[in-house]
Amino acid sequence: MIKLDSNENPFGPSPLAVTAMQAALADCGGYPDDDTSGLRRKLAERHEVSAEQILVTSGLTELLGMIARTFLAGASGLSSITSERSFIVYRIATQASNARLIEVPTLTDGFDLHRIAATIDHTTRIVFLANPNNPTGTVVTADEVEQFLRSIPEHVFVVLDEAYYEFAAALANRRGVKYSHSPNYLREGRNVIVLRTFSKVHGLAGARIGYGIASARLVESILRHRARYSVSSLAQAGAFAALDDNAHVRKAVENNTEQSEMLAPALSELGYKITMPWANFVYCELGRDAVKFAQRLQHEGIAVRALGQWGAPRAIRITIGTPEQNDALLKAMEKLRDF
Repeated sequence: MIKLDSNENPFGPSPLAVTAMQAALADCGGYPDDDTSGLRRKLAERHEVSAEQILVTSGLTELLGMIARTFLAGASGLSSITSERSFIVYRIATQASNARLIEVPTLTDGFDLHRIAATIDHTTRIVFLANPNNPTGTVVTADEVEQFLRSIPEHVFVVLDEAYYEFAAALANRRGVKYSHSPNYLREGRNVIVLRTFSKVHGLAGARIGYGIASARLVESILRHRARYSVSSLAQAGAFAALDDNAHVRKAVENNTEQSEMLAPALSELGYKITMPWANFVYCELGRDAVKFAQRLQHEGIAVRALGQWGAPRAIRITIGTPEQNDALLKAMEKLRDF
């Protein structure tokens, strides 16, 4: 089975990370560093912030739950806002905090920031902004985000989810687009929480490790909702080593940049409706039942994600793989285009 359903790195984890995790096995009889101090210092140096501004968690799913509990669970009637067809965990985290999620209609398959700003009221505490958006793969530019941040009131916190940062930054550079100014927001003390992960470009999805960057004040508030020892010693060792493997990151990013600019037009030529990708996946409107189509693709040896749960029952999301994987995908998509 060619697995193109979960936006994983087709080259797997960094060899340096694997070696570091294997070495960490010898010490796994003890509890991990609960403060993730070494990794936080390294990330702080990388992002030019203080270690107190870094919060490492067991993947972004855990961190999103912590953020929701911090800002939504304190009183009844609170709400968060995101876009329709965005990351499904925003809904799960909000509902688990007994709050209401408002999903604003999309604008050209992406976030309508003007409409989101107009939707904010006294109950709003969080805006979840996935950039690039998962599953549609669209971006909002740095200038658009900057204008949006200027328009929102002080009681609202913006979760700027940049899980696919490295892929988007490379594509934006090739296309001449200003993608992200998130480091500026942090230095300016904005009510912004920037999310990054080791699951995507670093290939450590199975290790479950991600992190947030925010003001020290916000990090301290969110930390109160963290489970003890949630980030394993193996995950910390793998992430620490992965930060040094520039060659592995470059390989993944270069493959994704080249293949995305081949795959999207090729799928369009086959008659599928494609949204220009800015991450490591392609959003594909089929014009037919996505679950049945994905099942047929499985019979051809390829797994993709049907998007009914995201409110798009006639669309699939396809991870951008290696050249060989993408060639196999195109052959299967051509075979099934009249299905």
